[in-house]
Amino acid sequence: QRLAELARDNGASLFMVLQAALAALLTRLGAGHDIPIGSPIAGRTDDAMEDLVGCFMNTLVLRTDTTGDPTFTQLLDRARETALKAYEHQDLPFERLVEVLDPTRSMGRNPLFQVMLALQNNTQPALALPGLTVAEQPVGGDSAKFDLSLAVAERHHGNDSSPGGLVGTLEYNADVFEPATAAALAGRLVRLLGQVAAEPDTPLARLEVLTEDERRQVLTAWNDTAADDPGTTVVAAFEAQAARTPDAVAVVTESTALTYAELDARTNRLARHLVGLGVAPDRPVALSLPRTAEMVVAQLAVLKSGAAYLPVDPALPADRVRLMLDDAAPVLLLTELAIAAGLPRTEVPTVALDDPEVDAALAALDDRPLADAERAAPLHGSRLAYLLFTSGSTGRPKGVMVEHRSLMNLLRSTRERFPLEAHDRLLAVTTWSFDISGLEVYLPLLSGAGLVVGAEGIALDPAALAASLDRDGITIMQATPALWQELVLHRPESVRGLRVLIGGEAVPPALADALAAGAAEVTNLYGPTETTIWSTAAALTGDGVVTLGRPIRNTRAYVLDDALRPVPPGVAGELYLAGAGLARGYLDRPGLTATRFLACPYEPGERMYRTGDLARWTPDGHLAYLGRADTQIKIRGFRVEPGEIEAALT
Repeated sequence: QRLAELARDNGASLFMVLQAALAALLTRLGAGHDIPIGSPIAGRTDDAMEDLVGCFMNTLVLRTDTTGDPTFTQLLDRARETALKAYEHQDLPFERLVEVLDPTRSMGRNPLFQVMLALQNNTQPALALPGLTVAEQPVGGDSAKFDLSLAVAERHHGNDSSPGGLVGTLEYNADVFEPATAAALAGRLVRLLGQVAAEPDTPLARLEVLTEDERRQVLTAWNDTAADDPGTTVVAAFEAQAARTPDAVAVVTESTALTYAELDARTNRLARHLVGLGVAPDRPVALSLPRTAEMVVAQLAVLKSGAAYLPVDPALPADRVRLMLDDAAPVLLLTELAIAAGLPRTEVPTVALDDPEVDAALAALDDRPLADAERAAPLHGSRLAYLLFTSGSTGRPKGVMVEHRSLMNLLRSTRERFPLEAHDRLLAVTTWSFDISGLEVYLPLLSGAGLVVGAEGIALDPAALAASLDRDGITIMQATPALWQELVLHRPESVRGLRVLIGGEAVPPALADALAAGAAEVTNLYGPTETTIWSTAAALTGDGVVTLGRPIRNTRAYVLDDALRPVPPGVAGELYLAGAGLARGYLDRPGLTATRFLACPYEPGERMYRTGDLARWTPDGHLAYLGRADTQIKIRGFRVEPGEIEAALT
């Protein structure tokens, strides 16, 4: 009755109300803002044949514009205008319309629309739709004609013309929808109709399409990841491990093997040297070093000094290196003589670790752990740990600032998920300037295991990589799908018994199954640099299913629509991440930080990061990756903004 009154008050028909409501629901469920809905309609009467055949049935396609977040009343006005204009041309056969428009055709899909809506009332003859009836029993017929077909009829009280309710049938294409999804969609439509009947001036974005249980599920139950935060730093955790296992092998390279005691002593000496050179808290020290033990020593030493480090890959183009150093303004640049000769000229003071004078100065320093009073500043969780540059959409790389507490939250989570023992060996194959190298370095060193640093170029040589896996007794390795694909193709035996960590880009199901067939375990990891390396994890078991899994400890994931409202399970939305892993923001880019790190509507006082990735919740609470919401691409796991390519070309 309220829906009928709403129609009358707005000069519309009940069908127009249903059309607007269905369009509003489809928009809220991710179908976009241009919603075409087909509708059967009684066409003109042929006078000569009136007594024999009456009228013929035709199909109109009604496009509903839902842009601008209109109120339902405003949307109803749009639906009415569209319908009235369409009725003026109702005699044009649908087949003729398709012939003239000539859309791209598919034998398995109806052209122009995939959703049908029909209303039967006391002023309209019964509509005979093939395979579709208005009934309370399942629809007959061998197959659905459209993705969704909604047929609604008015009930009346005997001879009384007052409405007694609506009864409808929803038919769905089983190749497109699960039964539970279709049933949920029907329930959402009924819920939405109730809301617009009660408050027709509600904007579309505020119409609630979730049940209370669903809302609690996607916001709370599937984000129940809270865990204690002891508040320690990477430095304290490493020094505690070195004290427990001083004689265990910590780092292995082609030419070097360092025990935990030796690594600790070398990092302490270099940290003291850096303090003497004037490093400062939250100011980066740039590191441009080869794939040797020196890079591991340098990273830990910078952290011990109280400063943050900035990895600079010597293989990067000179212009990009210059941009990074100009933006970051590091206190120092730690490098080697041969690398320094190839770097662009800057005002940054350079320290070559293989300079004999530097080596002599380090040898004279105390190798005991530094006290807080000896550092540039006391260490705590909110201190900056590292600065990493990622590709920028404006053509200029942007620096992401990550704090100790964010890095430690990631490391605690991965240590819980991948507990390592003294015999374990992790092979590090990632370039130092890629954020996932941080996990490769610190996961073994905080667990008492061994870090094996892969040689330069090993990630491009499957034979050399397979040889290292065998020779060095590797038990766990992290890499992008592109690298794992090369191993599976050329050296499938090399993954046998390995603990496989895979991430950085979408994982093809065939690759996941191939890895699961031989590896000890396979874990898919997901996370942008801005949320500290990895934010979700999923076990891949070889069943052809690949998801992003669930959030790690102290991390929350939200799949939201354009109005930052949660979407139901199974519905696509943009993925937002919140919790302990969030970076401080972008270096000297407050405007960009504000657009990507937003106030979280579901945790007062906290922020959430807009990933730009599209995802949906599966019915069992895992995240399924659906692609990008923007133009960003991934090449071998590296984020690349086309804007940066355009800037280079121009």
